[in-house]
Amino acid sequence: MDNGALSYEKYKNGDDEGFYEIVREYFDGLAAYINGIVGDFWRAEELADDTLLKLALKRPKFDNRSSFKTWLFSIGRNAAYDSLRKKVPQHVGLDETNEVSDGPEQSYIKDERNKKLYQALDGLKPEYREVLWLTFFEDMDANQISRVLRKSKAAVYTLLSRAKSSLKEKLQSEGFDYEIV
Repeated sequence: MDNGALSYEKYKNGDDEGFYEIVREYFDGLAAYINGIVGDFWRAEELADDTLLKLALKRPKFDNRSSFKTWLFSIGRNAAYDSLRKKVPQHVGLDETNEVSDGPEQSYIKDERNKKLYQALDGLKPEYREVLWLTFFEDMDANQISRVLRKSKAAVYTLLSRAKSSLKEKLQSEGFDYEIV
């Protein structure tokens, strides 16, 4: 069992500290990932809150078929796409304010290179943003990503390759040379 699974089990057994551990460990990354889907930082934070609230109140069964993080991000992804279907009005985005907010993404977007990278990611297809975000910012492997995105491992590799090419093209067209691993 990974740390998230242990914390969740602790919480389900009555120890509230387990839930606080989950929030501390996963909230920032989950909100940033959801932001990549919905393109609205404030809504992404609300959806991350809702995802964690679902864990707290409904206590869904975690079956250990994947890592806890993969399972949690799948729940967050579903919430994000449900939200998009509802067509909720968007707040002002990061690119419209020209500033990095004091939020979960602050740790990811600190210098000029990361700002440009984030802006370039924002201009990609949603599925490209998702796979790149999960790969580079959440350090998920192809197996974990395939579970989150509900795609085969081969489809994830293809999607990742296309996403990297698209990102590289976008950055180069903006005169920015950024080495993509």
